[in-house]
This record gives sequence, C-alpha cells and structure tokens, in this order.
Amino acid sequence: MVSSKRKQELIKEFGKDPKNSGSIEVQIAILTEDIENLKPHFTKNPKDIHSKRGFIAKIEQRKKYLDYLKTKDYDSYANLIKKLNIRK
Repeated sequence: MVSSKRKQELIKEFGKDPKNSGSIEVQIAILTEDIENLKPHFTKNPKDIHSKRGFIAKIEQRKKYLDYLKTKDYDSYANLIKKLNIRK
C-alpha cells in the first residue's frame, strides 16, 4: 500500500493542482508506486498465488489507464512513461 503522505506527493507532482487526485496521470502514478512496492514481496514469496492475483489486477488496471491516456493525449502519455520509467 502506498502511504497517504506519498499519495499526496504523487498528487502534487502529477496532478494539475494539489486537490486533483482523480486525473488519469495521478491514478497511473499511484498504481505504479503500488506495483513497485509489491515486486520485492513476490521475489521472496513466489508461491503466494492469492496476493499475486491482486497484483496482476493492478497491472491490468494500469495498462487500461495507459491505453486510455495514449488515445486521448499522446504527449502526456509519453511524458508520463518517461517520468515513471515504465518501459513501453
């Protein structure tokens, strides 16, 4: 889980203003942070299938958001990929 303090930092960094937590860029940033925090758990616990299901769901949700942003605003998509260091 991403802490509320870290979420506020991500909202300030990726949102247009500090209260814009619903923008697609902010949602992708929060999901990316959550995914990155969960990766070490699965390297240590490869048989944790139940948690892996939720992990894969987060990855799929981020993929949907990225596809939506790519069709809506490609420049914003390219900048976000570069900032978050997501290979696509």
